[in-house]
Amino acid sequence: MRFDLVTLFPGFFESTLRYGILERALRSGHASVHTHDLRNWTHDRHRTVDDRPFGGGEGMVLKPQPLFDCVESLGITPKSSRDTARESVILLSAQGKRFTQSTARRLATLERVVLICGRYEGVDERVSQLLCDAEFSIGDFVLSGGELGAAVVIDATVRLLPGVLGHEDSSLYESFGLGDSDAAELTPDGVPRSTHGSGGLLDYPHYTRPADFRGISVPEILSSGDHSAIRRWRRQAALAKTLANRPDLLDEAKLSDDDREFLAGLSHTGNLD
Repeated sequence: MRFDLVTLFPGFFESTLRYGILERALRSGHASVHTHDLRNWTHDRHRTVDDRPFGGGEGMVLKPQPLFDCVESLGITPKSSRDTARESVILLSAQGKRFTQSTARRLATLERVVLICGRYEGVDERVSQLLCDAEFSIGDFVLSGGELGAAVVIDATVRLLPGVLGHEDSSLYESFGLGDSDAAELTPDGVPRSTHGSGGLLDYPHYTRPADFRGISVPEILSSGDHSAIRRWRRQAALAKTLANRPDLLDEAKLSDDDREFLAGLSHTGNLD
């Protein structure tokens, strides 16, 4: 899979691409990342990439011409005839749709993604209208530019490529993973069959040695050897964490009657920990 980054600061990515899973994926050839300095597609001696907004207002706006020239020079198919099952051009900006794990999964099926890193007050709207297939934001906040967002998109997407993670199922059984069907399947006593399936919830808490650390002990159930009880505890712990940190996820999560009864008890007592 190939990523092309259109940015005013190509040096920004030198460190983010040199560590961990992403570095190994690039070294092994599972993915490649190419940076392109937007100023190389300007036509004046000052290498101007921005201008004042029509209608007035604060800040400067990235001009469309350098962005179009840069992306078109990469051999990307025009938007009107682009095969979006193979390639996509994406603008990173605070005005975009929220980037999610499901978005990363979709991008991981493509052969090539061009990421345009917005800057200043914004980007000329014609870039989004005529050049890009999508506009994404990584959260409900404003960054100085799209470089951080692009790094997040690359990392979240590359780790989903086949062969990148040590275990093929690692990306399925985690927060926002696809282990929904396993989590929804229950044993006759109402316990999820899967120890790991998120079922649309945040992941359950994890513990390792030592069993006692600074006055906090690992829950005894995790050392009991009772796998059915452990699955039940993990499911309920995931429900509790999701209710405390991301209650919005519960609206779409696959919940059993036992799940709903457990959540109702937490809400009633106010005990979300």
